[in-house]
Amino acid sequence: MLQYWPEFLTVALIHFLAVASPGPDFAVVLRQAICQSRRNALLTATGVGLGILVHVTYSLLGIGLLIQQSVTLFNILKVIGALYLTWIAIQCLRAKPGGLQVTADKGAAQSPGKAFRLGFLTNTLNPKATLFFVSLFSVVISPGTPVDVQAFYGLYMAVATGAWFALVALFFTLPPVRHVFARFGHWLDRLMGGALMVLAGRLLFSVAGSDSTR
Repeated sequence: MLQYWPEFLTVALIHFLAVASPGPDFAVVLRQAICQSRRNALLTATGVGLGILVHVTYSLLGIGLLIQQSVTLFNILKVIGALYLTWIAIQCLRAKPGGLQVTADKGAAQSPGKAFRLGFLTNTLNPKATLFFVSLFSVVISPGTPVDVQAFYGLYMAVATGAWFALVALFFTLPPVRHVFARFGHWLDRLMGGALMVLAGRLLFSVAGSDSTR
């Protein structure tokens, strides 16, 4: 196992840089932390972390490479991801002044299952995550690395992702932080909705661009 430490450290560094960069996962967890209970924000973070295991599984099975090489399959994934992000964005953009309430831990309107699914589906349906993991497992990780070691890498990335977004959830559910955001909560909601709509638009635009070049 010691011989794989350099490779593991490379994977861990690349993964940290990827997970720390703003994206749909961060936007969703941030909104949950500001607008929902701490419990629900942590459940969303957990869903994001477990979503990583889906990408790891199909990368280990070689399905991810097939998706990447098939323009049609990858475009379908992009469209599904874009539609899901658009749905979330619409919910955010509909926020009205005074309509967005920062909830206490005991008063969240969102069910635990819905909070978890939000994080899980946001990560699972993110085509950028597909590209990242397929590239990681096909370029960075050596084909000679045993499958159990590769699975350990994947498990680490799932745990690390969940832990990172749990920290994000914990920080933004601190009472002083919530108090600040409560003053312009509906604008934050609209900003998140706009950001998610832009991400969805870019996905759909990339699909249109790939079709025009065929």
